[in-house]
Parts: sequence; C-alpha cells; structure tokens
Amino acid sequence: MSTKTVQGTPSWLRATNDRTALSLLLTHGPLTRNRIGELSGLSKPTASQMVLRLEEAGLIHAVGEVSAGRGPNAASYGVRVDRVLGVAIDISASVIAATLVDASGTVHPIVETSVQRPAKERTALSDVRTAIDAVCAANGADPAAVHFVCIGVQAAIDPRTDELSFTDTLPGWPRTGVRKLLEDSLGIAVTIENDVNLAALAERRGGAVAQAGGFALLWMGAGLGLAVDLGGTLHRGAGGGAGEIGYLPVPKAAAQFDPNADDLQDLIGGPAVVRLARECGLRGRGYSALIEQVGAGTHSGAGSGLEADAVITALAPRIALGVIPVLAVLDPEVVVLGGPTGIAGGAQLAERVQAHLRRTSRWAPVVVASTVATYPVLTGARELLVAEVRERLLRDVERIETP
Repeated sequence: MSTKTVQGTPSWLRATNDRTALSLLLTHGPLTRNRIGELSGLSKPTASQMVLRLEEAGLIHAVGEVSAGRGPNAASYGVRVDRVLGVAIDISASVIAATLVDASGTVHPIVETSVQRPAKERTALSDVRTAIDAVCAANGADPAAVHFVCIGVQAAIDPRTDELSFTDTLPGWPRTGVRKLLEDSLGIAVTIENDVNLAALAERRGGAVAQAGGFALLWMGAGLGLAVDLGGTLHRGAGGGAGEIGYLPVPKAAAQFDPNADDLQDLIGGPAVVRLARECGLRGRGYSALIEQVGAGTHSGAGSGLEADAVITALAPRIALGVIPVLAVLDPEVVVLGGPTGIAGGAQLAERVQAHLRRTSRWAPVVVASTVATYPVLTGARELLVAEVRERLLRDVERIETP
C-alpha cells in the first residue's frame, strides 16, 4: 500500500476527485452523493466512490437526510470539522481573547481570560497554552485536534529574524525566536501577526473596503497603529515595522493643538483623547470609560451627545494632520478609522476628518469608520486560520491509502 500518487495515474485521479469532493463540501456545506456528482460533473458511481473513500478516511460523515421524492431519502454528508482545528488569539497586557476556528468558518464563542499572574511570571508559552485550553474547554474540543494558532500581538514581527519589536505589552515574551519556541513547545504551526494588520484583513474580507483597490487603516486606541493594504496585500515592511505611526514626529502645525506633542501618540493616542474628553466635559476614570461615553453620545445622541460632539470636533483636525504623511507616501483610495477611538467616533468623525483633509491638503481620500466593530483582530486571525485548516484537510486527502 502507498500514499504517494503520480500525476496521470489512477491513484492521482482518485486523489484529485476526492479533493474536488471535499472542496465542494467545504464550500457548499452538506451535500448528497448525487449533488456532489452534479457539482463536480462526475458520474453518480464515481461520486459514490469518492464519498465512500472520504468517509472511510474519517474526513466526512453522514449528517442528515434529504427527501428524494417518491424514493428513499438520500443521506447528506458534511466535513468532519473537528478533525483539524485552529485557535485565533488576541493578546494584550491584561486580557487574552481567543476563539476556535474550524474549516466551516463557523463563528464560535469568544473566550476572554484575564491575565492574573504577575508580569514577571508570564511567558509566551503560558499565555498561548492558557488560550488554547480555555477555548477547547468552552467548546468541548480536543486540544490534540488544534494544529494551528494565529496570534495577534501589539508588536512588529520581523519575518527574517523571528524578532518582536515596538512592544511593551508582552511581559515574559522573548524578543527573538518566539515563533520557533512556541512551535517546538506546542507541536503545532504558529503564526504571529501584528494586531492592526489582522484588523485590516478583517476589513478587507467583510468591512466597508471589501471592494477598494487599496486602503490604510488607522488604528486609534490606547496606542496607535497603521495597516496598509495594497490591492489586497498587506504591506509589512522589510523588518515588519511598517505602520508604527505613533512614533512619527508631529509637524509644526501640531503646535496649535498641543504645543507639547512630540509624536502622533502624543497628539491622538489614548492619553490625548482622555485629556480632550475631560476638557469637553466628559467624566471617567480612564480611556476605556471615556471613549465608551463618546461612542454612546455619538451613536445615540443621548446623554453625553454634546460633549461627544465636542470631542469629535477637537479630534478631527488632529487626525487629519496625522493622516497627511500617509497620503503623501501611499495615496490610498480609502482611509479607515478603526480602533476604539475610530469606532466610537463612527461616521461623524470620519466625515469631519474627510472634510478637513479636503479643505487643508492636496489629497481627497474617502474616509470611513471601521465596520468591524467587534473583535476585529480575532476576526482577521480567523480568516487566516480558516484557509490553513481547509488546506490541511485537503492535503489529508492525499494521505488516503490506495492499492
């Protein structure tokens, strides 16, 4: 018996047909033998043989029945999505959020785990292991079925050296060799990606810029980040450091807003938003509480609506000033305002930033608010993992033993 196939041989043809059948089931969901034959263009006997081989290999199973009119009901078959799983993880300084990923692309519950241990006791392995165990426990999944993880981190990742930089939210994580460390320790494939890049992937797949030729996502939270999509491809830079826009020195024009601001983080980062919110009359203990009030006032017009509008009015020209260097270098078709600040400001903030840019600069991009408001980093990581999990299942077809 052999699992190897040579192109043009009967075993290669069987593997090709089986891969086609599995692809159809991944794309369309449960199908009957007859429907697989119709969609693949193959005969009913051939479709039946494909289903039998895939079922015997444990790749698919009967999931129900479909009425066949006067005759007996036909069994429908679905992919065994529990066979190969992934876990998408978003790690911050205090919370680890994670979700299970399977080949069907089903959206599973998100599990958040507070980081209880002291920073000096944290490690990359403990953080990731905690996320995997929590997600599997919540979904009744077997941890041994997890073959892939994708981790969103607030850092730049140099693909040449496996080195993390521009980060202060990953205590206990090594700055070099972290991906190899995790893969060797866990025995699974690990992808580590900048969190804003993953958010941009979520925007491209399901947000307001799905059809755009290219866009820039300005992430505004406690910190700042920028992701650049060039025709559907993320631009990461030679060392993975593209988009660390918070470190960009501000121009002289920023003095009219904050004479003490040295970089964009000082101008539109979390601490700057806190100061503006309080100056505009909002009260809260920190960035998260204040930006939540801005969002409530912006989207409902109730309660703190006037104060929220004042915050947006003050923020818009600052953001426009920060966006101009991006326009000068890349001239993207669309600028997306994301992160907690961008989402809280919503369409009002986007419209005012766009109007300010068109009045005061040579560029006239479309400016929109992010439409992926809930867990955008995990959404992007899930998009990557669905493709990897599906490809692994399709590769498993080639391992089906044939005479």
